[in-house]
Amino acid sequence: MLGAALLFGTLPLLHAEDAKTDVSGTYMWTMPGRNGGPDRTNTLVLKVEGDKLTGKLSAPGRGGQINETEIADGKVTGAEVSFSVVRSFNGNSFTNKYSGKLADGAIKGKVDSVNRNGDPQSRDWEAKLQK
Repeated sequence: MLGAALLFGTLPLLHAEDAKTDVSGTYMWTMPGRNGGPDRTNTLVLKVEGDKLTGKLSAPGRGGQINETEIADGKVTGAEVSFSVVRSFNGNSFTNKYSGKLADGAIKGKVDSVNRNGDPQSRDWEAKLQK
């Protein structure tokens, strides 16, 4: 009897952990510019459609133009978010893998990539939800 009470008492908790947080919205963050240049502001628009996370990342490029890239492999598990951004430059592809957790109106996490020398690198990122 006690075992049944414990089992049924934990089922709602398990279901609550599986519930997806709605991360849909527009997020912004700033990164230092290259070689001491001005800071660069990135804009991320996310949309949750059922089990799928889609969106676009807009970031300043060379010459002041804004580059807009669709995210790939978007996932939401509870408040955890992950996606990739693939960009091409001079015939080479570069992939940044973003992961983070939504809390208090911001996604905080890591960006993993490989630099030009083929070395893995990781940095923190925090994008704030725009109202």
